[in-house]
Amino acid sequence: MAVDPRKRSRVLLEGTDRAAARAMMKAVGFSDQDLSRPQIGVAHSWIGTMPCNWNHRKLADKVMQGIRAAGGTPIEVNTISITDGITMGTEGMKGSLISREVVADSVELVARSHMFDGIVTISGCDKTIPAMTMVLGRLDIPGLMLYCGSIMFGRCAGSEGPFAGRNLTIQDVFEAIGAYNAGKIPLEQFKDVEDHACPGAGACGGQFTANTMATAYEMLGMSPMGWNDIPAVDPRKEEVAFESGKLVMELVRQGLTPRKIVTRKSFENSIAGVMATGGSTNAVLHLMATARDFGVKLAIEDFDRISRKTPVVADLKPWGNYTAPEMYDAGGMAVVGKRLLEARLLHGSEKTVTGRTIAEEVKAAPEPAGQQVIKPLAKALKSEGGIAILRGNLAPGGCVIKLSGQKKYAHRGPARVFEVEEDAFQAIKKGKIKPNDVIVIRYEGPKGGPGMREMLHVSGALQGAGLGESVALMTDGRFSGATHGFMIGHIVPEAADRGPIAAVRNGDIINIDVKKRRLDLEVPAAEMKKRLAKWKAPRPRFKTGVFAKYAATVSDASVGAYT
Repeated sequence: MAVDPRKRSRVLLEGTDRAAARAMMKAVGFSDQDLSRPQIGVAHSWIGTMPCNWNHRKLADKVMQGIRAAGGTPIEVNTISITDGITMGTEGMKGSLISREVVADSVELVARSHMFDGIVTISGCDKTIPAMTMVLGRLDIPGLMLYCGSIMFGRCAGSEGPFAGRNLTIQDVFEAIGAYNAGKIPLEQFKDVEDHACPGAGACGGQFTANTMATAYEMLGMSPMGWNDIPAVDPRKEEVAFESGKLVMELVRQGLTPRKIVTRKSFENSIAGVMATGGSTNAVLHLMATARDFGVKLAIEDFDRISRKTPVVADLKPWGNYTAPEMYDAGGMAVVGKRLLEARLLHGSEKTVTGRTIAEEVKAAPEPAGQQVIKPLAKALKSEGGIAILRGNLAPGGCVIKLSGQKKYAHRGPARVFEVEEDAFQAIKKGKIKPNDVIVIRYEGPKGGPGMREMLHVSGALQGAGLGESVALMTDGRFSGATHGFMIGHIVPEAADRGPIAAVRNGDIINIDVKKRRLDLEVPAAEMKKRLAKWKAPRPRFKTGVFAKYAATVSDASVGAYT
């Protein structure tokens, strides 16, 4: 059956009854010829507050050129963004995860209301990437997502100190804060890291949340393989932006929509990609939410099941040695896909937006001779993936631990309880945290925060103070993809839902056993019940506005913290 490439926009723009709509569009420069073509949204998150999305306008212009060249009419859509790196450690960080819903909702509203025939979404910093892919599943109109690319790594100007000579990312700045506060580096070296860690446009440069999700969506099939890997300042980024415009027109003509491409097996490929690269724990939240918008059933146990059989093959920061631009030079995500295909851990017949299968995509990609970033299977860095799901009397609804780079699988120690992230940071800064402690930060969950803040300010301080190997941290909040160490997040139920984490007291012994997938408080069940019976919900921090609305509607972290 023939596909009508203007199936949606005809309703809005055709016939004498729609003259008012056409008149208003002509007021901003659209011609009759423009309005007779398929109407294609180009949604991005340019904003003047960060490097992460700095090239979005330029990429959007190239996408629009590609759409016009292929016979469509592009319509630009701009929405908001909030960067984790700048807001980290403050109340501003509460808005980060909330922004994922706002970005997806805002693009959905425009696309549905203006009846786009297709859409290209451009993403950058952490939450825009899942948001700009979630909305593709919601709309189910022909479309694809293009990531604006990683920032390049930086280098210190000086030659002395622990940060000299290494390829810097924002992770190093947070760890330099901890090192300076602990008296391990002088102010001159600290300032050197601050001044040179972020050299230009692009999202954070390790396999942190941005690059984790960008590569995960290549594996999902919603971004062409290898296009997201290209760094932000690489001239080829603009070339693939132009090609994205041409590609969406091909999808429109075929009537090929996201839900016709993405399946349950596509999500399993995406999860395998996250595990093989030692990616961010935030992938659990974002892929769960994405699956919901694509109508695919997924559970947190799927992450643990796939992790147990997927080796880590990419040696990437925050726990490894290389940055995202170096991974691109090594062949990128396609080489990781080759390893998964070789290990029979990839569903090779799954479709992608290019019209080729994922197996065809990874087989066609070259692998530079002698590259050191992505290891062969025989030299895998770990035999199992980088994330595990724990349960126990402290997390009956589940929680997430990042294992990439971890050498230990158990920790038992006394709780040091904090009701807010800032208090934990100050305790570390003042030297009050001791080896073997288990830091507990609660009321930072999706509802309790609200917004589920990341804890890179705290985890970076631990690493910088030399406590990264000897202290555990657990929270109903979450962690930046730049976090490494013995860190547990996404505890469900959260404290604001009367979860067991709300009953923990200073000095209680907490036992973490990763091999048994357990997180337990060594307190009798009767005592836990007694403590929780006396629990009273704290007063809401926000009573009106977007934060209050989010707290009232958000789901728990184990299903993706969607609204």
